[in-house]
Amino acid sequence: MAITRDFAPRLMPAPQAAHYLGVSESTLRSLDLPRRIVGAKRLFDRLDLDAFADSLATEGGQAEVNTCHGKFGRRAS
Repeated sequence: MAITRDFAPRLMPAPQAAHYLGVSESTLRSLDLPRRIVGAKRLFDRLDLDAFADSLATEGGQAEVNTCHGKFGRRAS
């Protein structure tokens, strides 16, 4: 069975983690995110990267909650 990379691996080296977040490697290293130690490698955990991204402020204030109620003129009960 051929190995494909159509998903983000759980642990990533800095270049891949920076790409995953959409920032430069120098920006990634300045974020003081934790790294996992595997032998001599220091790897970023995708869950930590996701938590960091989720904690960022959104433009225009709070993120809008997308519900069917608002789209169809109904109020939540």
